Amino acid sequence: MRTEAEFTDLYEKHFSELAAQVCAYLGDATEAQDLVQEAFLRAWQRWDRVGGYEEPVAWVRRVAWNLATSRHRRNQVARKFLQKSSAPEPAPAASPDHVALVAALKQVPAKRRQALVMHYMADMTIAAIAKETGAREGTVKSWLHRGRKELAALMREETPAPPHDPDTMPIRIRRGITGAAKVPRPAGRRASVREDRS
Repeated sequence: MRTEAEFTDLYEKHFSELAAQVCAYLGDATEAQDLVQEAFLRAWQRWDRVGGYEEPVAWVRRVAWNLATSRHRRNQVARKFLQKSSAPEPAPAASPDHVALVAALKQVPAKRRQALVMHYMADMTIAAIAKETGAREGTVKSWLHRGRKELAALMREETPAPPHDPDTMPIRIRRGITGAAKVPRPAGRRASVREDRS
């Protein structure tokens, strides 16, 4: 049986990473922290057994994911209402890219989103994800493939196109060419002039 100090060490080493993974799945940092704390509490209540496992953090992760999935199913209607009312506040240290990624992940179906987070944030292998979720490895590969395509499309939608001024007509003027005829500009059109000094 592992000691209380080892449990404390496990909590301090893995709480933040597990909370980040569940947050990416649920899109709510506060709720994610609550669920991960609940998973650690359950581990502590069973520490005489869980502490003897080769990787106790894997047990905690599975409990956290199960809690997150149950919460998601139970509160789906309420969650949609709350998301329409006010978006969850991002963590203070979150970069704009991280916020955009989490927002895009929320639009990916749950199983694919879970596979993406486990694979790319938790560095879990396909075999480990299959074992954790009870799915076949081929199914996990399919989730990852489809999830990547959906996420890439969503992230492209987030990138604004460069502004275009339809009233600007680019004109090049070459110096040193004698006898060149001048091309009249249409009325009401501005010209952006770029000189070629070569």
